[in-house]
Amino acid sequence: MVSTDWQTDLRNRGYRLTPQRQLVLEAVEKLGHATPDDILTEVRRTAGGVNVSTVYRTLELLEELGLVSHAHLGHGPPTYHLAERHHHMHLMCRDCGTVLEADMDLAAPFAEKLREAMGFETDMKHFAIFGRCAGCAAALHGEAAARDDR
Repeated sequence: MVSTDWQTDLRNRGYRLTPQRQLVLEAVEKLGHATPDDILTEVRRTAGGVNVSTVYRTLELLEELGLVSHAHLGHGPPTYHLAERHHHMHLMCRDCGTVLEADMDLAAPFAEKLREAMGFETDMKHFAIFGRCAGCAAALHGEAAARDDR
């Protein structure tokens, strides 16, 4: 359920927690990492009259207010998640599509090397690193080992 702290935060900034905003926040909270279309589908389960432009406008406002954050997990639309959760990177399995969260501290040495070598400040939370999850990697290596045994 959406925290009352969000209601207070919105009011302190001059906004109301409208039913649409609450539904979008609850959908983002429930779904974890979701596209605007996923969020719309979830919102429509409760309030059938909400349209996609309302979801996009609401997500934009909620991101400006620091309540949700987005990441680009491939070539499709961005995915949204609650911003109150710790900052994290997204690891996307190319085989099964699983999205894993990894603590930003894991990327700190890489980010520091980029800063030192190129003066480049990274924003790791807005993109995904693609590869294979542990399960798919194990399955792939198991298949390769089985072929080698033949």
